[in-house]
Amino acid sequence: MERKFFIPKPEVVHEVADDELPPDRWKILILDDDDALSSLLKDHFSAQGHLVTTVKTGVEGIKHVMATEFDIILCDMVMPTMPGDMFFRAVERVRPHLCKRFIFMTGHRGDAKIEAFIRSVKGLVLYKPFELHTLTDYLQAIVKKSQTAGTAK
Repeated sequence: MERKFFIPKPEVVHEVADDELPPDRWKILILDDDDALSSLLKDHFSAQGHLVTTVKTGVEGIKHVMATEFDIILCDMVMPTMPGDMFFRAVERVRPHLCKRFIFMTGHRGDAKIEAFIRSVKGLVLYKPFELHTLTDYLQAIVKKSQTAGTAK
């Protein structure tokens, strides 16, 4: 009796270069240790065709920033191991052009340290809870500003 073996063909993977992405398809990095919020935001923006990466810590975020050119970085201000201000400063050292693409998120309205930092970097901030349409308006403003300045894709 002759045995026959089935050897599957390797999966073909097609990569799309960054400059081939449509201008309305954004690469979004979400840094938040709140799984429910990260999942909601990822589902919302993925359904619109955007490429979304979520991480729980600034250390993970730095790894992704070093490997990928993001159009938008949504950054929680209070996270374990590396808060949002420290993450921003790390990005500022290694990929400073990305600093104009940050939107900070926090549930700590009125925190003097957080508000002083956001003012010092002239950052956009969303106070949790926020409405998705407000976040979308911020995203569009940042992408438009980046494209106008010639720093997007």
